[in-house]
Amino acid sequence: MKLKMIPVFAMLILSLGLAACAPSPSGGTLVVVPCSVFEQQPHASKQIEVNAGESFAVTLCSNATTGYKWSESALISDTTVVQQLSHDVLAPKDTSLVGAPGSEIWTFEARKKGISTITMEYSRPWEGGEKGTWTFNLIVTVN
Repeated sequence: MKLKMIPVFAMLILSLGLAACAPSPSGGTLVVVPCSVFEQQPHASKQIEVNAGESFAVTLCSNATTGYKWSESALISDTTVVQQLSHDVLAPKDTSLVGAPGSEIWTFEARKKGISTITMEYSRPWEGGEKGTWTFNLIVTVN
């Protein structure tokens, strides 16, 4: 039975890797970072290239039941190169599981040619709460 599960897990890992920088349904780039990445490495980074005028999105694992949440506004090193358009919280896909993780998604626009770094922090926002438990940095090169 264990040997039969290896192809299933291999396909799951491959699909997660391909989704990490796959085109989004709207034609822009979609960066997806699942919880498993942060559980192995709490401070993750990725790089992408986009064209000026294009939109792109970042989806990060999130679980509001833990008291943690990602920063509403991403820290952008050069807002003349990249601008945040929106931030939304998405409910878990499987609502039958209590405490199941959902995700948060940010949409950005590549404004002009250059390089900018986008940083998000996963924290418990109240006073005395843990800060920067997980962080995500996205280096964006706009062509």
